[in-house]
Amino acid sequence: MPETAAEDGLYMGLMSGTSLDALDAALVEITGGELRLRATHSHPLSQDLRNRIYALCSSGADEIDRAGPVHRELGEAFAEASLALMASSGMGAADVRALGCHGQTVRHRPGPDGFSLQLGSADVIAARTGVAVVADFRNRDMVLGGQGAPLAPRFHQALMARPGARVAVVNIGGMANLSLLDGQDLVGGFDTGPGNVLINLWCQQHTGEPLDRDGAWARQGRCLPDLLEDLLADPYFQTPPPKSTGREYFHRDWLYRFSGVDSARPEDVQATLVELTARSITDALGEFTPDELRVCGGGARNAFLMERLAAHMGRVPVMDTDSSGIAPEWIEAAAFAWLAHARLAGIAGNAPAVTGAERPAVLGALYPA
Repeated sequence: MPETAAEDGLYMGLMSGTSLDALDAALVEITGGELRLRATHSHPLSQDLRNRIYALCSSGADEIDRAGPVHRELGEAFAEASLALMASSGMGAADVRALGCHGQTVRHRPGPDGFSLQLGSADVIAARTGVAVVADFRNRDMVLGGQGAPLAPRFHQALMARPGARVAVVNIGGMANLSLLDGQDLVGGFDTGPGNVLINLWCQQHTGEPLDRDGAWARQGRCLPDLLEDLLADPYFQTPPPKSTGREYFHRDWLYRFSGVDSARPEDVQATLVELTARSITDALGEFTPDELRVCGGGARNAFLMERLAAHMGRVPVMDTDSSGIAPEWIEAAAFAWLAHARLAGIAGNAPAVTGAERPAVLGALYPA
């Protein structure tokens, strides 16, 4: 994969995922195609702002008047996260080449006239930080006939592909997505379905905790085979790639469509949801038999989920991405630092083998400092 030395330097990546647990900021040094994570920062979001974002993830009255203030307020939060990261790392605006901000997805509608909408004003971020911002990464791919997602596979390729190895990389955030690497080639990638979104939702509803730490609560339950098979029968899991999905598909109402959910022991449903995530990922590998499965995202810190993945992978080693130099929870933020670098360097950020776009394209709109 060609790199442009003229665009070497420090980049920041900002990510707010489906789970909405915090804003992640990563400072990355890119030199000659090599990438090193220099510093990180996790920035909390107020519960009020989170609630207003959640409300915008489904249709409702006065959406534009509600979305506008959230767009600016999220921009301010992203700017605060960026400034905190620069301060803690001893860097100033002049030291950072660009900042890649994914924003917060509130709609993702792939299809012939598809679009993807992320909130978090890049103008606010650029004005507050003094750093050039790259944003709106998905829509160029979509107008070229692609899904606009997932976008991490090109970064996974840059970071983890190596000659002679077949590697599957799964990012388990709110949703889960796979990248399939055959040697140094990226041969496929797609959203497999829910990652943590249903697990966290069910845990919050029944325990008041935002997540099931280490899967401890799920361990107290048992998987319900009939419910699991009903869940896996959803058409999304049988749809061939390219495909992508989000909270607008897999949400509370989706789960309650299935009989027995509201009458089963909550911990049994939780165990079943962990199994749904593990099975949907491993089933989606199909005929691609990797030498190893590398896991990133918050799901890598769920010990029970990692055990279930390992059980389904058999002799194929399952490991997190620490051995690649970046801890699992920072992979996505680092990916958008890399995508900002790719925008400045003129490197394609999408992969037609992943999204189904008609051609590779440089992604992102540039907002000068």
